[in-house]
Amino acid sequence: VKVEEIRDKIVENNKKTYWVPNAVKEGRFHSWLVDARDWAVSRNRFWGTPIPIWCSEDMEEVVCVGSVEELFELSGVRVTDLHKDVVDEITIPSKKNPGTVLRRVDEVFDCWFESGSMPYAQKHYPFENKEEFEKGFPADFIAEGLDQTRGWFYTLMVLSTALFDQPAFKNLIVNGLVLASDGKKMSKRLKNYPDPNLVISKYGADALRMYLINSPVVRAESLKFQESGVLGVVKEVFLPLYNAFRFFVQNMERWESNTGNKFVPSTDKVRATANPTDVWISAATQGLIKFVHEEMAAYRLYTVMPALVRFVTQLTNWYVRLNRDRLKGLEGGESANDEPETGLQVLYNVLLDVTILMAPFTPFITEYFYQHLRKLQPSYVYAQNGGGSTNPVMPGKSDSVHFLNLPAYDESRLNEAAVEAMEALQVIVENGRNVREKRNISLRTPVKCVTVIMRNPSDNVVQSLNGPLKGYILSELNAWDLVIVPKEEEHEWVKLELIPNFSVLGRKLGKKMSGFKTFITSMTHAVS
Repeated sequence: VKVEEIRDKIVENNKKTYWVPNAVKEGRFHSWLVDARDWAVSRNRFWGTPIPIWCSEDMEEVVCVGSVEELFELSGVRVTDLHKDVVDEITIPSKKNPGTVLRRVDEVFDCWFESGSMPYAQKHYPFENKEEFEKGFPADFIAEGLDQTRGWFYTLMVLSTALFDQPAFKNLIVNGLVLASDGKKMSKRLKNYPDPNLVISKYGADALRMYLINSPVVRAESLKFQESGVLGVVKEVFLPLYNAFRFFVQNMERWESNTGNKFVPSTDKVRATANPTDVWISAATQGLIKFVHEEMAAYRLYTVMPALVRFVTQLTNWYVRLNRDRLKGLEGGESANDEPETGLQVLYNVLLDVTILMAPFTPFITEYFYQHLRKLQPSYVYAQNGGGSTNPVMPGKSDSVHFLNLPAYDESRLNEAAVEAMEALQVIVENGRNVREKRNISLRTPVKCVTVIMRNPSDNVVQSLNGPLKGYILSELNAWDLVIVPKEEEHEWVKLELIPNFSVLGRKLGKKMSGFKTFITSMTHAVS
């Protein structure tokens, strides 16, 4: 294959592709392409695809056969098995020297030539499926290991450029290598890795899958496989998420029993809620959906998984905990019946969105959640009762979560102010607990007042903390009152000092060090 003749075209076609990470495309792959040499595709093997060249003994007459049909026309033999032991027996009568025959050359193709031909061979193109092939070429997406930079990625690019003058793929994720826990290559001889079947049996395929997707492997870096990391996914993601799901089901059934009503999911009720934590978790969910759409469009798996993990923590550790009594219907008042339903509506809405969102990454546990959540949908009940046609791709009607599209985010429910205020609440609560712990004050012991000093808080955050979120903070910290220190009074509570690193600055400033020290230590709170 005369690679050198089309080398410039190959380099240009590489520029049309999108790689994750991009450094591999512009680094080692580009460097390999600009120095590409002609490719000798013949190999002396028995097992392989026979090179379809028939020639005379003196090599003066050479025929390259382009199809099984052409071979039949030339030899009179129709074959269905193209392996070497069959086609080697076929001869073609010579046109130049009647009475003699042409025999196939002994070599087979380099196996990389076959792998590079995959886009065409899998469709049996150009002999059939022409429209189907052209519709799906170049491929939208491929993924393989870093070691394929000079292998499959290269041969795909060479052959597609030679045949069509375009790349064989549009987007590519380069995977790193999974190593043993000691950083060495996994070896069957050394048995320096846990049996994958045992890991899956012990923790589940979802946990292993999520552990790998949430690792450096999806950005072309190596991963030292740790079984404890798979267990961590179960503990930190699956169990909390399952507990939130179970908590919803239990309290939804309790609400139905107490009120005699049937729980029917309603997005309108979710939109209408004024509870600050409801507004926050709904906004956070829509923000997560938007983020996943953007990052998946850019093939950045390594940013998606941490965001999903963080969200599960927010949902279970904060929303469910802060609203536990409310969701159980233990809060009194005029809205004793409305409040638990509103909270349950929000929790259901979030769980369904997250279930659909996580389905491509954790297909089994999300299918379990979906099969329970879908039964509450009106479309499910309608279909079960013999109703007419409903949209098969809507939650409830769809028989599997994997038949659904990812949820679209609702721009109107994005609320940066609510998210910012809730982030401030979490920081206050966590710092308050740390202060209690340092002073050995148990959470069971109430404190008169919690004073919060914030660096340049927005007016929205201050209003939220002094308003609808105040009760949550007081409850979490077991305090009677909360005081937010105005930003203009911050200096009365906090003293900032700058202490020069004399060993470093002294070498740089020399005699100027003394004056610089005086300047630094005399800086006021306002200036610094």
